[in-house]
Amino acid sequence: MAVSSSRKYRLFLMLLPFIVLVTLFAYLPLFGWRYAFFNYRPGIPLKMADFVGFDWFLSIISSPARQAEVLRVMKNTLAISGLGILTSWLPIAFAILLTEIHNIHYKKIVQTLTTIPNFISWVLVYSFAFTLFSVDAGLVNRLLIDWGFIDKGINFLLESDHIWLKMTAWSIWKGLGWGAIMYLAAIAGIDQELYEAARVDGAGRWRQMWNITLPGLLPTYFVLLLLSIANLINNGMDQYFVFRNAMNRDTIEVLDLYVYNLGFGAGSTSGIPFATAISMLKSVISLTLLFVANNLSRLLRGERIF
Repeated sequence: MAVSSSRKYRLFLMLLPFIVLVTLFAYLPLFGWRYAFFNYRPGIPLKMADFVGFDWFLSIISSPARQAEVLRVMKNTLAISGLGILTSWLPIAFAILLTEIHNIHYKKIVQTLTTIPNFISWVLVYSFAFTLFSVDAGLVNRLLIDWGFIDKGINFLLESDHIWLKMTAWSIWKGLGWGAIMYLAAIAGIDQELYEAARVDGAGRWRQMWNITLPGLLPTYFVLLLLSIANLINNGMDQYFVFRNAMNRDTIEVLDLYVYNLGFGAGSTSGIPFATAISMLKSVISLTLLFVANNLSRLLRGERIF
């Protein structure tokens, strides 16, 4: 059935605000990529800066110091992202267990309390972490000292040991409830007759979860997993910026935070061209990973992501 012209225009007008937002905040900033090809200094018009071509890109390979820095940052980025992928099954497990709660009021309380952290900024999360783990007044240190496990407070936030695991744990705490929402919607879409037939055949709750609920969620999980692989080197900077200190800087600095520090960290803007070059390479790698994930989806599932 053909769509009328007026309906086409209405659909276009509904999409227009989103097209404008994507254009303004996703595509228009790409115009700034031109800084990577100039020896730009703030305060000097770009047209007066020296054109250097691909020198900033080549310096990643030609300069041993910069090569070591980029490798260190990439190791941190891939390690933390890899831990995130390894723990990506937790929201699906949480969603399944949440649906098994039959007390509606208790279920709503649990879902609300686990979803709220997603809307809390990382600055407030760090304030909460400081309240728990600070040396002098932290709740954890007080309890450990009172119970006789330690003699003096431990500076958990300053230590760099196991920082990747710590950052992953905070990410799980913040995003577990929100990540389960999509799986809860997928569970609601599973045919209820399958559960009725399973109960008639004598299947218990665990057997129903294993043979009906979990297979019904796997398509959604694999799509999100492949998108996570495509987004492997984009793990943001907010979390790592607030938890960063002089002791853990080398192990917590991820690629996005490294780009920020190059361009604007510590009041320095002299690294803007090199930061732009790194950011461009990051975008190219992310786009490549997206197409790789799309082909993996076609090979493994017979369906493309896009």
